[in-house]
Amino acid sequence: MTDQATTGTPMVRALYRAVAVPGHESAGLYTKLYYPALYGGTPLENNTGSLPAASRDQPYPVAILMPGINVGPESYGWLATALTEAGFVTLLYGWIIEEMPGLEALSCGLDVSALAPADYGTRPSATALPALLQFLAQQNQSGPLAGLLDLQRILLGGHSAGGSTALLNANATWFPGLCAAFAYGAHSKASTMLGYPADTFLDLPAGLPLLLMGGSEDGVIAASSFRYGGDGDGEPDPIGPLARTFSEALASTRDDSYLAIVRGANHFSLSYPADPATGRPFLDWPVTRPEPEIRADLAELVVQFARAHVLGDAAARQRLRAVLADPTRVQQAAIR
Repeated sequence: MTDQATTGTPMVRALYRAVAVPGHESAGLYTKLYYPALYGGTPLENNTGSLPAASRDQPYPVAILMPGINVGPESYGWLATALTEAGFVTLLYGWIIEEMPGLEALSCGLDVSALAPADYGTRPSATALPALLQFLAQQNQSGPLAGLLDLQRILLGGHSAGGSTALLNANATWFPGLCAAFAYGAHSKASTMLGYPADTFLDLPAGLPLLLMGGSEDGVIAASSFRYGGDGDGEPDPIGPLARTFSEALASTRDDSYLAIVRGANHFSLSYPADPATGRPFLDWPVTRPEPEIRADLAELVVQFARAHVLGDAAARQRLRAVLADPTRVQQAAIR
């Protein structure tokens, strides 16, 4: 037995569940729901591996992590574990869907038409999020986590395309219960294929605390500048779209939004273990610091942000600012 099993220390466990999405009955959306659990040694636990939640004194806040295109949700399991150890129930998911004609992929769920100039800001573009929120409400009614989910304290986050989807849909008017958002390797620069002029940034919802993270060695963002115009004549820029999103597209001035360009990290530093067979890792640049150090910094940024702005932990807010102020860990930082 593990030390956790013998000492009664909470351990992280997860439930796999399928989710039905109205209008997309043929597309498979599956979830992995991480939660703090306690092993009681019962025959049922030993037989099924299903353990009860660690605490029934108060409900847990929830974190939802939106994946990058063709990045398996288990690649974010290390971060889900860190958030769950910090007191959250954490939802990962994968959705195999054809969102654009002829392009079937593992997706975060994005309605590209909602980003068009005539429609942006009038309706959500996160197509999986309504079904995921309904799924969480159902889990809060019955099953192992019944009554244990605080759906008024939801952290929305994502990576790459999932990060952009989180940024553009971090709107508590559209999705009540959202109270903070984060993204890694994502920005709000608009594709010229949608009809936007070159070098256009979509305004972000400004009602929630935000953590916008990126890597100083993000080769995927550097290689994708052709989509947006305005960058083609200069050197490849791995961080400019993120820095400009934070300074130009975000109107918040509440001192609760943060930019963190993590030193030495690349586009896929948030996903581990690496899977070179999917996504676009062939475009990425090499990391320049040990990967375990980078992941530790990313986990601390996300966890301290979550504790500060979802749980209201003032000490976590100070710890977050300390990481942002450390030039050995964060190459570029800003607060607004």
